[in-house]
Amino acid sequence: MGEFVRVEVEDGVATIRVDRPKMNALNKQVQEEIRAAAAECTEREDIKAVVVWGGERVFAAGADVKEMADMSYTDMVRRSGGLQSAFTAVARIPKPVVAAVNGYALGGGCELAMCADIRIAADDAVLGQPEILLGIIPGAGGTQRLSRLVGPAKAKDLIFSGRFVKAEEALAIGLVDRVVPADGVYAEAVAWAKQFTGAASYAVRAAKEAIDRGLEVDLETGLEIERQQFAALFATEDRSIGMHSFVENGPGKAEFLGR
Repeated sequence: MGEFVRVEVEDGVATIRVDRPKMNALNKQVQEEIRAAAAECTEREDIKAVVVWGGERVFAAGADVKEMADMSYTDMVRRSGGLQSAFTAVARIPKPVVAAVNGYALGGGCELAMCADIRIAADDAVLGQPEILLGIIPGAGGTQRLSRLVGPAKAKDLIFSGRFVKAEEALAIGLVDRVVPADGVYAEAVAWAKQFTGAASYAVRAAKEAIDRGLEVDLETGLEIERQQFAALFATEDRSIGMHSFVENGPGKAEFLGR
């Protein structure tokens, strides 16, 4: 457990809780604690799904500008790889991941939310990539993940202008996937995550890998990734359980073992 980021597990669902008052600014220490939390969620077999949450007040208002203000080019050359890879560690968790977004998710906070598989936002949430207003661009995946989520034109509009996006617009453009009352965001995210606690874990993992890796390559290569993942699942116990249960009892009644 880190000073500002902790992993809390209940009934198979882990919460990566970012808690650095007042606004969850994502300094180097927080970034590295996020990396460690992602590694724990990846490795622990009792964790079946993950919620990323910054608390009821704010998801994360961005990077720690005070920390970056006096950094030189060479300083950032050394640090930028670690910044990106800390967030990518969340994106690479081989389990369903949902971001529960209360309050502001700006800059690095928006980039962290985009590392999740889906985003559930409060009706008063505010998202955006305002780095251009500091004379820089998003550096933790924003130019790439935002373009893939909302398309290049909308991503350029948001990144070029640095404007903030309220929850309703974020939902309309695909930046978030669900909008709920602010006091129900975390519960909604946990409920989404809980549906996977009894799932065929390796099948879910294979589906995530095929989708994510497939988006990075051409269609033919993506289809080959899918084919390999599909065939590999025939080596799992859950595949046998699922198919025999379907034949004997119909769909949706299998009790998977996660093996």
